[in-house]
Amino acid sequence: MSAEASAQASAVALDEREARERYDADGYVIFRDVIDADLIKEVNAHVDWLQARHPELRPEQLGHVLMQHDPFWVRLIGDDRLVDIAQMFIGPDVALFASHYICKPPFAGQPVLWHQDGAFWPLEPMKVVTLWLAVDPSTPENGCVRLVPGSHKWDVAGMRDNTDVESVLGKEIAVDVDEDQAVDMVLQPGDVEVHHPHIVHGSNANTSPRRRCGLTIRYIPTTTRIVSDELPWPSAFHLRGAPGVNPYQPKPVYVEGKHLPFRGCEAWS
Repeated sequence: MSAEASAQASAVALDEREARERYDADGYVIFRDVIDADLIKEVNAHVDWLQARHPELRPEQLGHVLMQHDPFWVRLIGDDRLVDIAQMFIGPDVALFASHYICKPPFAGQPVLWHQDGAFWPLEPMKVVTLWLAVDPSTPENGCVRLVPGSHKWDVAGMRDNTDVESVLGKEIAVDVDEDQAVDMVLQPGDVEVHHPHIVHGSNANTSPRRRCGLTIRYIPTTTRIVSDELPWPSAFHLRGAPGVNPYQPKPVYVEGKHLPFRGCEAWS
């Protein structure tokens, strides 16, 4: 069975119990058709709006520091369909830690070298789950996420600089990775791939004529502490349940003409 077929065959989560079992065994699971086409259309408009406002940033680098005063972004990561999935893995008290569009342009999209997310994040304990929302079709040709099933059970390895290739992180895991063991996360817009903070993953460059855009969303239980001198963290938002141990950013206020208009923006005024 090919890596792509293997990922497809093991990916559909039928219920919470099966999703948890697959996540615990493999370190990832895929949920299909989570977000509707109308909201994905708004997400595309948001990406275009962000790129127009931040021409100094590569489209792979539309990160969490831009979120604090962005009502649509906070509305998106607080969507009940996404938070319900996060709750399956971290419990009922949910906050956002970070979110990041990795939008690889046609022909020139940078790779993400092999890494474990937990090697980077100031969280204690490392209880966190990533939801990767597909904005575009994501395939091997345009640089989809690849991961090594079961590698979430490995120790967290060190990271090393890699300046031989221009990449999103500029770093890679400091151990050899057997790429033959990796599977491709083939997704359609609105699909969500969920993965563990210790799973080894990355993605190839986009040399195809089609953009590959996805939104990473990092949810934490409110018992996980953000350990930083910068508090509240720029993208720390309380979403559900008890507020727990962290200070949070206030809900951003929508201002017509300043922010991207979206369905329901009146409620954010």
